[in-house]
Amino acid sequence: MLRRLAFLLFALCPTLSAFSAQPNVLVILADDLGWSDTTLYGTTTFYQTPNVERLAKRGMTFTRAYSASPLCSPTRSALLTGLSPARTGITTPNCHVPQVTLETTMPKTAAPNQKAIQPSPPTRLKTEYRTLAETLKVAGYATAHFGKWHLGPEPYSPLQQGFDFDLPHHPGPGPAGSFVAPWKFANFKEKSPGEHIEDRMAAEAVTWMEQQKGKPFYLNYWMFSVHAPFDAKKANIEKHRGRIDPKDAQRSPTYAAMIQSMDDAIGTLLDGLDRLKLADTTIIIFTADNGGNMYNEVDGTTPTSNRPLRGGKATLFEGGTRVPCVVVWPGVAAPGSRSDALVQSEDFYPTLIAGVGVQPSGDSERSANASTPTQRFDGHSILPALKGDALAGKAVFQYFPHNPGVPDWLPPAVSVHRDDWKLIRIFHGGENGAHRHLLFNLRDDLGEKNNLAAAKPELVAELDALIDGFLTDTKAVVPVPNPKFDPAQYHPELEGKSQPKGKAKAPAKDIADPALQGWKARDCTAKVQNGLLKLTKLGDAAFLGFAAGKHNGPTTLKARIKAQAGTSHVDWLPQGVEGKAKRSDFTLKGGDWEEMTVELPAEGPLGIVRLYLPMQGSPVEIDWIELTSKNGSKPTRTGF
Repeated sequence: MLRRLAFLLFALCPTLSAFSAQPNVLVILADDLGWSDTTLYGTTTFYQTPNVERLAKRGMTFTRAYSASPLCSPTRSALLTGLSPARTGITTPNCHVPQVTLETTMPKTAAPNQKAIQPSPPTRLKTEYRTLAETLKVAGYATAHFGKWHLGPEPYSPLQQGFDFDLPHHPGPGPAGSFVAPWKFANFKEKSPGEHIEDRMAAEAVTWMEQQKGKPFYLNYWMFSVHAPFDAKKANIEKHRGRIDPKDAQRSPTYAAMIQSMDDAIGTLLDGLDRLKLADTTIIIFTADNGGNMYNEVDGTTPTSNRPLRGGKATLFEGGTRVPCVVVWPGVAAPGSRSDALVQSEDFYPTLIAGVGVQPSGDSERSANASTPTQRFDGHSILPALKGDALAGKAVFQYFPHNPGVPDWLPPAVSVHRDDWKLIRIFHGGENGAHRHLLFNLRDDLGEKNNLAAAKPELVAELDALIDGFLTDTKAVVPVPNPKFDPAQYHPELEGKSQPKGKAKAPAKDIADPALQGWKARDCTAKVQNGLLKLTKLGDAAFLGFAAGKHNGPTTLKARIKAQAGTSHVDWLPQGVEGKAKRSDFTLKGGDWEEMTVELPAEGPLGIVRLYLPMQGSPVEIDWIELTSKNGSKPTRTGF
């Protein structure tokens, strides 16, 4: 009876009268797609996205849409729960690691060059959170997830989070091995040689929509595109190679080809909706999980450029969190319209259930003792903006208490946007443990070049009070001052720059120590004892280097390591120390022994491999390191 009443109220709502029943919901989430990676905002001439333009003609384009985080898993959790990463604790993309951690913890110390201690986040999205899929499923919707998940394998997969169907049921951070078949998914094989994963996912999604036969559905299409590994259809790469302007910051033909396949998949979905006569009864949300990637390398350049925005993926500057966004909502959002309202990932869940007439049930965390009658959200309904009204005074927050060391990185921080203003609080980054602030007027300074914090202390205090309220409300586990901070080891001039390479201090011990079996230690002290390699006195650029001459092509580096939680990376230098490094990142859960795996998508000889160590005050221990290449050479396993 309640559901029938909800249907009746929905049908009588004049703004939604285009639907005769509950509308379908299609959420398209692109991976690492920057604000300047589509033709929506007039910021690119190299990339071609005609099907994204088709979406825009059917609905509303948001010019100021933000992801919940500058990294993927936190944003995915926010979209699915309507809760900020500050509340769930999921603040890094570590949900594929084997260790299961459900709560945020706080280490006791950090490296002496760090002013603040970073929290160690969970590795899974708890099933206690009530997801959008679960809410819509209770309301009678069929639910399916296609593509990337990255919120945890079973028992934290889509099938345990409200989805009836999941394909390819893959828990990893990207496509298994390649975008172009042969793939390496556990139970999902290509239908033809050279099949592209997005072609297949989009076709399977359309088939699933057709099978619903009039039942309302929620289809989650979280693309693998345009995340690493950087590969694409060869014909498309060559097509875009002929269009390169060497003076343009966007000049990777491989990345342009990846965007083309992403856009083609959107076209397949739109064609399917049209053929099935579902376009007039389907809400479509298209957005991205974070900004464009500015720290990997492909075709001799960065994958993309987020110009005119500053920074990119893994930074709290605009390039890391401002993302493309189109919402198609027949009868609500005017076709071809635009909005400069502030919106972000957490808003879509409350917006959808408010708009389709579905009542949230219980609290955002299911519990036998739950007494809250209304579900909690950190996001807010943006229905007024979809109808063309303003969202006056609205504020959005991004919480990122980490410093991954990518270009334009910041120490652990949190940001707030309100109206034209943006304030970034750097936790304990000032003098004597005080916070440091960056204040920007984005209307006049979209590139965030002019910090106005010193000139407008009252506005800083006002916006910082909003941050205080946000952190208190979400019960965020926030960075604390590092008791082992050593000002002599602090280098503020390195903030915003990639971790330096080749400028490290010599270690106290001979770097050619035969006990290291060919590995060389830089900017740290290395000692082999009782079958373990122990590394101490780690500097800003501590790494283990190895001449991997026999290794060629895609290579896997594995290691058994004990370190604090954090994010670091592996470099390889095909032309040796004078050449340009290529990079793959990894995240450690920390606190105990763990086996890490890093894929190095090399296209030729690896040359020199460098395993960069997490910056920390306590020792790092390594049991063994193994390199395995696909060229048929024997694996190189070093056991200490």
